[in-house]
Amino acid sequence: MCEIENILLYCLKQLNGERTIYSIFHLLNGKKSSQTLQDAHLFSLKRYFRILEPLTRQSFDEIFTNLLERKLVEAVGNQRFILTLRGQEYLLQHPQPSYINGWKYQHNTLLVWERLSLLVQVASNITFQETKYIPIQKNTEVHNWLKDFLKSTSIPKQKLGEIVYSELVDIFEQAQDMNPSLLVFRLTGYHQIGLTSMQTAKMLNMDSLQYHLAFTDSLHCLIQFIEDNPARYQMLSSLLTNVEQKNSLTLSSRKTWELLNQGFSLEGISGIRHLKISTIEDHIVEFALNIKDFSINSYVDVETQQKILEISQQEATRQLKVIRNILKETSYFQIRLVLAKNGDRQWS
Repeated sequence: MCEIENILLYCLKQLNGERTIYSIFHLLNGKKSSQTLQDAHLFSLKRYFRILEPLTRQSFDEIFTNLLERKLVEAVGNQRFILTLRGQEYLLQHPQPSYINGWKYQHNTLLVWERLSLLVQVASNITFQETKYIPIQKNTEVHNWLKDFLKSTSIPKQKLGEIVYSELVDIFEQAQDMNPSLLVFRLTGYHQIGLTSMQTAKMLNMDSLQYHLAFTDSLHCLIQFIEDNPARYQMLSSLLTNVEQKNSLTLSSRKTWELLNQGFSLEGISGIRHLKISTIEDHIVEFALNIKDFSINSYVDVETQQKILEISQQEATRQLKVIRNILKETSYFQIRLVLAKNGDRQWS
């Protein structure tokens, strides 16, 4: 559980007592609320977004209680904690996962795995001239992707297995601290059925959460290597064909975006959608976080933006209350908006 503990400690270090511990739980689970999305950006924690969906509240509490009992963290308020000196030393001694990037790959990880596992199975059976076997994946879209790939590739069918093997080995040999068994034990081939995640975890003497994290890290490693050098991995790069980053906005905020682009004011959108103005403001913050060229100047003048950023840096805080106590004429919405727009650049 060392890797998960270390992620919790890193998140606490980044939060610096300004959010409750359960903001970390929501981050790891991938809760798509405005607050969680904003925290991921503001505290430079995007890479950990939705990397532990199976994590339960009970398991989270048990892991955190263990950190508390070992005096790696200490309370600074209601459900707010910071690292002790011992916790800081522990964090330095235990590196974070090398390749995990939940925000970037959250929508693509499962699809890439389904494609890879079916590709390996088919290539292996072609090598041994076996035509009668049950596909390991049932997803029709994955089957269609493989059919299209096999039709379009210039690689001789008998060479598929050899090439996919050599490309995987090349990545495994370059990757730092990556155990190929995390993936390889799961792969199905000629007269060989891959293990389930639970079986693989048991084989590697890991609990299910540890394995989930390590498996995700290895897939993100694979995707990163392929993205960085598609020419080197001509066959594996096919795994990323037509893989697109899905819209990171929540469904509700997308509806607000449409009305905003039609020229409606925030009050107007609130009335049309029968939502509180604070909910519409949450959506505006989402736009500032996720839409690169979204301008906040019509909501906060440039001079006020600069003041908010200066105070945030001077006080070394992202707490809205602290900033508003100094800039009393500024609304919480305006402060949130400025921090959302500039958070990653300011604090990363």
